[in-house]
Amino acid sequence: MKAMRILALGVAVVCAATPALPPAARAQETVRIGLTGPFTGGSAPLGVSIRDGVRLAADAINARGGLGGRKLELIERDDESKPERGIQIAQELTTKEGVIGVVGIANTPVALAASRLYQEAKTPIIIPVATGSQVSQQFTPPAYAENYIFRIGAFDTIQSAMMAEEMVQRRKITKLAILADSTNYGQLGKDDLVAALAKLGVTPVLVEKFNVRDVDMTPQLLKARAAGAQGVFGYALGPDLAQIANSMAKIGWKVPYITSWNASMSNYIDNAGVNGEGVYMPQTFIQDAGVSPRWAAFITAYQKAFGVERLPNPSSAAQSYDAMLLLAAAVAQAGPNPNGAQVKAALEDLKAPVEGVIATYERPFSAEDHEATVPEHVVFGTVKAGRVVFADEVDRARVGK
Repeated sequence: MKAMRILALGVAVVCAATPALPPAARAQETVRIGLTGPFTGGSAPLGVSIRDGVRLAADAINARGGLGGRKLELIERDDESKPERGIQIAQELTTKEGVIGVVGIANTPVALAASRLYQEAKTPIIIPVATGSQVSQQFTPPAYAENYIFRIGAFDTIQSAMMAEEMVQRRKITKLAILADSTNYGQLGKDDLVAALAKLGVTPVLVEKFNVRDVDMTPQLLKARAAGAQGVFGYALGPDLAQIANSMAKIGWKVPYITSWNASMSNYIDNAGVNGEGVYMPQTFIQDAGVSPRWAAFITAYQKAFGVERLPNPSSAAQSYDAMLLLAAAVAQAGPNPNGAQVKAALEDLKAPVEGVIATYERPFSAEDHEATVPEHVVFGTVKAGRVVFADEVDRARVGK
């Protein structure tokens, strides 16, 4: 049974150089970890945050001597948000690179496509960002004896319940429209949201689908307004959520706007500008150094290591940092030179608590449950003055404890 306390982790970053050895020798001298995500393209704020969060954790572990005297070596690949590229990377990491485990993937379509290869290779992967509810459920017992797909992050079942409750129970709005992109991510999220609303006795007045990178959401929003909607949900990535906000401003329609967590992406904030202010979205971590000294330490370490002031996506960075810590703890527990099956078994039965940014994880996984994040870890953020801030000061005080 998982038990977690909300607690952030202070970080000391020391970069450790990796010896220039041939692959076969490196495999013996280092612990090779796969790292993958969309480092370029529209999802880059997520992917770069994954990459840098993992790098930060790996550097901290290496600065303390690594795992059993062996340094972590990250084998990095850009999946470009493309499922076919994700499949290719999974093949490379599991058959050519000799990785003991993987942290990565930001996009639900990529996760759904690539997971089978990690499963077949018996290589555990902790997915820190892709939130589609099915991502960790494809290979669960009893249909499958073992599941090698783990996740940390507010998956869509958690997010959709929060979003529905905010609109219906807190704001007393029942005439609602849903705009979701046409990918697996948008459509699965939409299904979760419709189900969450149904539990509250609400049926959306309109559900609309749009293509990724559509430049104008006016037609969908005009239909929503004509249908009597008094609030709008968006399920998409940052640039498309920004287009919804901009199109709402274009037609002069100001109603509550609540989205999946991706409105925290830097390209939502930058593309929507003032039109994006006031949006609500679930978050596991917010860039607020005043919350606690531990949060401040993580933020400062990230800023110093990567030369940025604003984290591209704070939740992704924190979740990925924590994912690397959990994977490292499992590798260490599994003993010298473990195989993937032994690391998976260790993840499902971690003996010691792991202090992360988002939480202190006490048995976060089990053989039946590969989700490390629970609703208590998730709060609402909102965009104010070009930054994501806590929507409710009560939440700010709670996570700071």
